[in-house]
Amino acid sequence: MRADDIKAIPARHPGRWLAAAVVCVLALSLAVSFTTNPRFEWAVVGRYFFSARVLSGLLLTVELTTVSMLIGIALGVLLAVMRLSPNPLVSASSRVYIWLFRGTPVLVQILFWYNISALYPRIGLGAWSFNANHVITPFIAAVLALGLNEGAYMAEIVRAGIVSVDEGQSEAGAALGMSRLLIMRRIVLPQAMRVIVPPTGNEVISMLKTTSLVSVVAVTDLLYSVQLIYAANYRTIPLLLVASIWYLLVTTLLSTGQFYIERHFGRSVSRRAAPGPWQRLRQAVGAARATPGAWR
Repeated sequence: MRADDIKAIPARHPGRWLAAAVVCVLALSLAVSFTTNPRFEWAVVGRYFFSARVLSGLLLTVELTTVSMLIGIALGVLLAVMRLSPNPLVSASSRVYIWLFRGTPVLVQILFWYNISALYPRIGLGAWSFNANHVITPFIAAVLALGLNEGAYMAEIVRAGIVSVDEGQSEAGAALGMSRLLIMRRIVLPQAMRVIVPPTGNEVISMLKTTSLVSVVAVTDLLYSVQLIYAANYRTIPLLLVASIWYLLVTTLLSTGQFYIERHFGRSVSRRAAPGPWQRLRQAVGAARATPGAWR
């Protein structure tokens, strides 16, 4: 029998059709519910979506995320290096810090820093001391709590990236007479970025949402801004939808940026760059068109 005489019959996948039908029905039901239920009050959502108070809260949320993550990343690198130090005292101090800040809730830490004046009414040294209530404002308390807490998590992420680099790299640097810090900065950390970047991107997205906790200390972030508005007009659901949509938009932008950063640092592993979302979609559609019976 010649190969030309063989007739290939595409395999049928009824389960795929059933799953697709269920998903479509659910999606259609949700879409109809969102558009026809008058209690969503989409007109109110549109009215307040670009409100100056909402945009001001969004800007403060982005500021909190940025500053807290910068503190967390810098502190995380320092703590990771300290934990891997051969000095037992330095390593133990890093372990204690990580244990303390990872073991207590972020909300508790925010409230603690907000009420730090109960422990230390004045902060400073000698004549250079200031009223704690004037120094630790609600914004500063939020930044300290979020940044110091994030440092504990980033320490473990950075440590995982450092230990993923082969020890022979450090030994080669030491053989060339490089100091430990120079080896870490020039050899280890650049190679560890491939492991560090993905979870760091997740931490940034998580931090954006965690900033909503600062509303308990009256920091006018995005959530607290909409809370102030619906406390006056009683449009609770529409204003919460406004905040949710803004959170979704910003996290989508962060996720897109994370993808391209990961692709940049992944070039050392794969010669071909990972395709982007639209590239993957075009490839999938092209493959489906080129394969007979693919839609069956």
